[in-house]
Amino acid sequence: MKNQDAQNKETQIKEVQQAMDDLIQTATSYDIDELDRLYHDSMTVTMINTNDELSTANKDDFKALFRAKRDAGDPPMNTWAKYHNIEVNGDSAHVLLSRKNDLSGQDMILTLSIDFVNEDNRWQVIREVIFLRPDDEKSAA
Repeated sequence: MKNQDAQNKETQIKEVQQAMDDLIQTATSYDIDELDRLYHDSMTVTMINTNDELSTANKDDFKALFRAKRDAGDPPMNTWAKYHNIEVNGDSAHVLLSRKNDLSGQDMILTLSIDFVNEDNRWQVIREVIFLRPDDEKSAA
């Protein structure tokens, strides 16, 4: 039984990582319909920029941000990601990862703490907390 529980947990972790990978591909290519599916209706986003300023957004706000980038003809964003941790506990999951992109208007490294909930037979983002820091590697180039 213990071995089966470990296998189930490993399967869930893979499902959550796939949902996160799907989110990265979807967001970086500005696929608003798919974002709508991946973002939970009650999703909240909290972002702390390099000046320690806090901003918040909901699902509609974040979709509008990506829609504006798509409508402006922006090229797809960087899909680079480094996973630090994925935890699953029943129908809840947490992903800690780093990303590189220019969502804020300049190249940044984002440290993201993302909570998922499994509803309607799929993993959905319920909360994102984003910490921005300069991409020093890019600035030095």
